[in-house]
Amino acid sequence: MTAAEATAPSARTATGLLISDVDSTFLTQEVIELVAEHAGVRDQVEEITTAAMRGELDFAQSLRARVALLEGLDEAVLGEVRAVLVPTPGALELVRRAKSAGWVTALVSGGFHEVIDELASEIGIDHVRANRFEIAGGRFTGRVSGPIIDGPAKRRALEEFAAQHQVPTARIIAMGDGANDREMLIAAGTGIAFRAKPALREIADVEIDGESLLDAWPHLESAAGASTDR
Repeated sequence: MTAAEATAPSARTATGLLISDVDSTFLTQEVIELVAEHAGVRDQVEEITTAAMRGELDFAQSLRARVALLEGLDEAVLGEVRAVLVPTPGALELVRRAKSAGWVTALVSGGFHEVIDELASEIGIDHVRANRFEIAGGRFTGRVSGPIIDGPAKRRALEEFAAQHQVPTARIIAMGDGANDREMLIAAGTGIAFRAKPALREIADVEIDGESLLDAWPHLESAAGASTDR
């Protein structure tokens, strides 16, 4: 359980559930690529990331391959990466409006708790589900610690949070950009593809190609009036 989850209401009935991917959706960057830059392997990691987000590679295998390239890196770089995170335009305002309207907010990520938890806590995100780096002796081992948050894991997180807060499917909005967000968007009442890869656009209910995540707000307002599952 993350710090965000530890402070979240345990059984609050919510207006709705807003759940978002992180890398290239809630953030403008890919977290693992920022870390990889410190290891001098960003180009290699970017190539694997791009193929995975197009759906050309199994996500879990691609993540293990990328993390393996970070073996030996000093964990101190995580603080440097946290300092340069850039939320997507409109992302923080969308969260503010959603919370004011009684929505539960969640981030589910193929990225890493060690980087995104601090930002999530600062802006009041209720739940965070992400991967963890394995670190020993202050250095990256090149392995992931614990279960990998892939497409099915993102869908399961959505279902878990919705059940916890008694939110019907019609009032769940999921946002993402890559192939590993497909199951999450399909499970939501409204699936929003944000500046997305073709693999996600083909199943999304809504496509947003502008620069701002605040373009999703009208869909939250619409979903707030829904009371039954689709």
